[in-house]
Amino acid sequence: MGILRRIAAALGLVAAVAACDMGIRDLKPGVSTAEQVLKVMGAPSYEWREADGSVVWEFAEWRAGLVTYMAEIGADGVLKALRQVLAEEYFAQVRGGMTQAEVRRLLGKPGEQMTFPARGEEVWTWRYGPVMPEGINEFNAHFDLGGRIVTTSRSRTAQPQ
Repeated sequence: MGILRRIAAALGLVAAVAACDMGIRDLKPGVSTAEQVLKVMGAPSYEWREADGSVVWEFAEWRAGLVTYMAEIGADGVLKALRQVLAEEYFAQVRGGMTQAEVRRLLGKPGEQMTFPARGEEVWTWRYGPVMPEGINEFNAHFDLGGRIVTTSRSRTAQPQ
């Protein structure tokens, strides 16, 4: 792909990403309701129910999959927190020995999952911004075949997809 086509593709993705964020700014912890969150964000890609009646909703398909939001909804139906978890502060919390369930709860659904039987590992990959003409950043979690983190790595796609 030529450089101009790469730049055009990246700019198009950036414009789509910016459009998706429009309603998010209106969501306020302690004020916005669960219904307002669903109206802005759409259906969650996953839901964790807590013993106290609260829920955590995962929104993993936002911004072309480059962002994952976790919305904490209290038992009273009010938004407690809204976090974008594909960020350095959350990647830094991934530690050796964590289970796949723990990593999913922290980072949300991976964009890609690949198993490498010869190496005895499964790799989960999350793509995250910023989108650049030279590619998109990736965070990789390497699990043993028992489902526990062995290591993490980073890579970059050759071009925006």
